Amino acid sequence: MNHYAPWKNTLVVFFLFITSLYALPNIYGSDLAIQISGTGDYVVKENDLKGINNALVENAIDFKSLELINSNILIRFSDSKSQLSSKALLKDTLSRNYVVALNLAPSIPQWLSGLGGKAMSLGLDLRGGVHFLLEVDMEAVISTSIDRYYNELRTLLRKDKLYKKIRKEDNLLVASFKTEKQKDEAKKLIKSDLSDLMIVEGSESELEVSLEMSSNAQKAAKSSALKQNITTLRNRVNELGVAEPIIQQQGSERIVVQLPGVQDTARAKEILGAVATVEFRMVDEKNDVQTAIQSGKIPSGSKLYKFKDGRPLLLKTTVIVTGENIVDATSGVDQNNQPKVGIVLDNAGGRTMLETTKEFIGYRMGVVFIENQVETIIENGKTVKKRSKTQDIINAATIQGTFSNRFEITGLDSSREATNLALLLRAGSLSAPIEIIEERTIGPSLGADNIQKGLISVLVGFALVLVFMAWRYRVFGLVANVALTLNLITIVSILSMIQATLTLPGIAGIVLTVGMAVDANVLIFERIKEELRSTKNIQKAISAGYEKALLTIADANITTLIASLVLFSFGTGAIKGFAVTLSIGIITSMFTAIIVSRAMINLIYGGKKIEELSI
Repeated sequence: MNHYAPWKNTLVVFFLFITSLYALPNIYGSDLAIQISGTGDYVVKENDLKGINNALVENAIDFKSLELINSNILIRFSDSKSQLSSKALLKDTLSRNYVVALNLAPSIPQWLSGLGGKAMSLGLDLRGGVHFLLEVDMEAVISTSIDRYYNELRTLLRKDKLYKKIRKEDNLLVASFKTEKQKDEAKKLIKSDLSDLMIVEGSESELEVSLEMSSNAQKAAKSSALKQNITTLRNRVNELGVAEPIIQQQGSERIVVQLPGVQDTARAKEILGAVATVEFRMVDEKNDVQTAIQSGKIPSGSKLYKFKDGRPLLLKTTVIVTGENIVDATSGVDQNNQPKVGIVLDNAGGRTMLETTKEFIGYRMGVVFIENQVETIIENGKTVKKRSKTQDIINAATIQGTFSNRFEITGLDSSREATNLALLLRAGSLSAPIEIIEERTIGPSLGADNIQKGLISVLVGFALVLVFMAWRYRVFGLVANVALTLNLITIVSILSMIQATLTLPGIAGIVLTVGMAVDANVLIFERIKEELRSTKNIQKAISAGYEKALLTIADANITTLIASLVLFSFGTGAIKGFAVTLSIGIITSMFTAIIVSRAMINLIYGGKKIEELSI
């Protein structure tokens, strides 16, 4: 009686060893670091290490280590001053083929990380993370809106052939007319059908009208662009797999993005700032591109584009579908083991693509990758924004048969490019370029004082429970204390393995678990006391105490577990964090309080003839 089979004891010891092993990474801290990766299809290599090392040494910047890991260079520092000064230096030194980003790198020993050991994923309120302040290019928003109104104005006035010419001048549209009558009729049409365009007072010449967007239309366009960018950024961060990110508006032109405990900050930076989309256009098969280049005259209805290697090609100006029609995109490899992106269009895009491919079988269709960038530079002592736009042809393949909303893009340079393109298309394109104007690693958002109080609450609650159990139940109490300690280790281990984000509310769930975990032992020990009053057989009393209390323990814990699962299902943010640690704590406490404590009691008292229990 009161014996576990050897295999059961072995299994319990093995489980406790594994949980202790995977809880071990949490005793190691994190180093302040800089992560350097390549942009686009550029891959960082060993040769880059030497140049970066020389730059740091020449500028007398101290660093702990410099290593190449999975095509990323990771530089570790002992203090934030060295980290920030290195970032500024490397950003000026390195070309635009590199992304330089702040990071927090775990200092787990290699042997432990080789076994898959990871520290718990901590929220911003505990660990901190990376903070980006993004600024939306509102000038680009207005410029894009003016382009749209330019097309609408041409369509509106073309019906009655009212205008002579329409041109853009900065953020103005200037329409010229042949007669005063046409001008008056056009003004009436504009006021009735394009009310967002206002006539600029005092700018009218004899047969011209200058138009600008109304202040309300400008505000609406800026607000819409900001909200659309926030939605797109949230989709992109979700694709990156960042737990509990913060993405919110700051003022009328800026967005705050906080990524707790993020590891690949360089990739996050590259993906967040990318303003990319694709356009599908037919190739101009009737005109020769070399003739157009030599004559300097591009045929009407066509536009000159280039492949990434510089080869020119004429494409039709009519766009078949754009990135806005894409509802899903996945990266992979084709039958020739070359990178590809599988595309799924919406219904409207699918219909247009079907009609186009029916009409132009045997003709070529070009895929144009468009990327807008904006960065702040200093020119003549003044801060100016430099905008750039790249439009590269990815491929131009012959249409072999009809297709609609499902097809593939090939001709990509690398699997990394395919992965990034698929992510950007899947998450949606930004409605306006954004610039990262501030980037920093941040400490706990709730302050060191709150973190300290959270940890103290766990330690104080744990200590008081240990003292009470040791005083109240003596040897059995000490066994319960060991089981409680193992329970905390197991909780930490599971949180580390599943990479659930631990926040201050999560610590509250652990504190509650500490108090609840010994409930099972209290029920068992009190039941043993009752059995001792009715029988002189100590071994039977111990066995009956564990067996008869089991059903009560199970009922109490299952009902609490159901409540925590409901919190997790319907709660958000902090409530989810509380529910996760509480659920894990309930399950692990039942294991340690019933099985582990029983194994220890069996080792102490099992099979022995004893006169009295220390309980």
